[in-house]
Amino acid sequence: MGLADTKRTAANPDPAATASRRPERTRSGTVVVKFGGNAMVDASLQQIFADDVVRLWHAGLRPVVVHGGGPQINSMLGRLGLETRFEAGLRVTTPETMDVVRMVLTGRVQRELVGHINRHGPFAVGMTGEDAHTMTAVRRQARVDGRAVDIGLVGDVVDVKPGMLRTLLDQGHIPVVSPVARGEDGHVYNVNADLAASALAVALGAERLVMLTDVEGVYADWPRSTAVIERLTSDAVQRMLPDLTSGMLPKMEGCLRAVRGGVRQAHVLDGRVPHAVLRGVLDGSSPGTTVVLGDSFTEPGRGRAPLSGSEGPFDGVPGRAVAGATP
Repeated sequence: MGLADTKRTAANPDPAATASRRPERTRSGTVVVKFGGNAMVDASLQQIFADDVVRLWHAGLRPVVVHGGGPQINSMLGRLGLETRFEAGLRVTTPETMDVVRMVLTGRVQRELVGHINRHGPFAVGMTGEDAHTMTAVRRQARVDGRAVDIGLVGDVVDVKPGMLRTLLDQGHIPVVSPVARGEDGHVYNVNADLAASALAVALGAERLVMLTDVEGVYADWPRSTAVIERLTSDAVQRMLPDLTSGMLPKMEGCLRAVRGGVRQAHVLDGRVPHAVLRGVLDGSSPGTTVVLGDSFTEPGRGRAPLSGSEGPFDGVPGRAVAGATP
């Protein structure tokens, strides 16, 4: 080994070797993070996000990143003269659109994110839900105002084989997953990144699911108030789903599926805030909404509770006319 190799190894230790030396109690906390929103197109926020993910790894957690790519997909569709349309918060995906989605997510967004993380060492490994049959999806049906709407090659995850992810985590790597899934019918499906992250969190038995968005959290009474509901129970989320606007709908649906599937806490955090992931996961100081399993209502509060699981949500008046649209 040369001097250059010695310096590189000291600065960027091999993840597998380091992971094997950690106490077992520090190697069990899997956190699935969905990266999306304005943070994806802001160069400084991209770097900060990558730094945060690596710092979570050094803190003894096992991060898995699922990324979106809406702005980049919209830009490429525009350049190609293809329509961008959403129904029920989900992208209408024709076969032509699917080709663009696949190309942008796996060929551009994933590679950029992997590169940002690997500036800190050989941590990140990029993959898609197609790889090793990690995610299998069926065509998702959407409903708008009570009527069925065809949204094309949009999938709902029905099966997850987390073996490859677990192998990467056990070897000390940080998986970066593009939300594209195989279908048993031979099609490839575009899966909403929020719902993909939720499915992976459940399959991995993750302790937490974190979703980054472009708002402060779930608003209690938007647009009349900017008060954020800081903690919600799963039953409260179920009741408010019909009133959520398209941007927040898949996020809260994903949070609901996650906590009902065994994930201890799900968080929707403001990705515009630097170090939102690090602060939100480690000390609960990042603005946002936390979802936990339960049947009581919650209301806006003055202080954000630590995300330690030691405090449950408090009872109160259910949020009315809850909205999730970007202000």
